[in-house]
Amino acid sequence: MFAIIETGGKQYKVELGEKIQVEKLDVKDGETAVFDQVLLRTDEKEVVIGNPYIKGARVEAKVLKSGKGVKKIVFKYHPKTRYRKKKGHRQPYTEVEILKIK
Repeated sequence: MFAIIETGGKQYKVELGEKIQVEKLDVKDGETAVFDQVLLRTDEKEVVIGNPYIKGARVEAKVLKSGKGVKKIVFKYHPKTRYRKKKGHRQPYTEVEILKIK
């Protein structure tokens, strides 16, 4: 059984018990997050596809931790003009564990 959910402008394929990192959510650690934008849900017998979302479907997940990802370096350079810019970026994320797919 798996589902495809949308959160933070991205789509994720999730299964029961799986741990994934999604875009930062405004939920504290240890609480339950509910994803109600379910695009597709399947089990052993049937596949349900939303248009664009499945009405009444939801995925419940436990928030494990929040943090920042690895640093990405952004380097801009123009030759012959002494133009150099070095900048770093760490994207915030929330790690969740999938508990239920309804």
